[in-house]
Amino acid sequence: MRKQIVAGNWKMNCTLPEGKKLASEVIHMVEDEVNNNAEVVLIPPFIHLTGIFNLIGSSSKISLGAQNCHQSQSGAYTGEVSAAMLVSCGATYVILGHSERREFFGETDELLAEKVSFALENNLTPIFCCGERLEVREAGDHESLVDTQVEKALFGLSEDQIRKVVIAYEPVWAIGTGKTASAEQAQEMHAFIREQLSAKYSREVADSISILYGGSVKPENAKEIFSQPDVDGGLIGGASLKSRDFTNIIKAFD
Repeated sequence: MRKQIVAGNWKMNCTLPEGKKLASEVIHMVEDEVNNNAEVVLIPPFIHLTGIFNLIGSSSKISLGAQNCHQSQSGAYTGEVSAAMLVSCGATYVILGHSERREFFGETDELLAEKVSFALENNLTPIFCCGERLEVREAGDHESLVDTQVEKALFGLSEDQIRKVVIAYEPVWAIGTGKTASAEQAQEMHAFIREQLSAKYSREVADSISILYGGSVKPENAKEIFSQPDVDGGLIGGASLKSRDFTNIIKAFD
């Protein structure tokens, strides 16, 4: 059975005191209120990692992730952070290929293939993001674009490696806009990605990989989206900055 995951991407938000307060609230709410087996992943800015790892402690429900990593083990890359550094802070997940990294920092599918490999070599689980802009969706080219993103970044992996990857489908037109893909649209694209994986590897491999939806998930729509057969959870942006909203999204699996 595929792992259900709800990951909160804080992006560039929260000072250190604010981050500790938010993480503490979420940790306590999850421990006290959540009755499902979904894995919760907190993904704050780099400066919060060690502090939040210490807050998580021995919780079996909550893991720590990072928002990016460099494609090299070490070196003269001022301002960058390596996969090994993230692991040393307690991270077990890392987001790679988020649309904001692609758009604002020029990250390509070829670069992301390198980053995915380095993350896996360091025992980090990549949350690999893919998805289309509005003009691509309106032109009917969304499947072709996502097909290219997944193929170029992931299909160089072995069967054992791809099983360790989490994929997040994020329609870029629905991120932070208040617009949300319908549950049917989300299911359609998740099923498409799973078919890609099945054609490249096998149905058994494809059925073992968690695929998350990212794009204006809220407590009001989470249950409908998460109930789709190929949607295994969410990569949550804005709502993850509100402990009550984020916890209620996690509870959508109850």
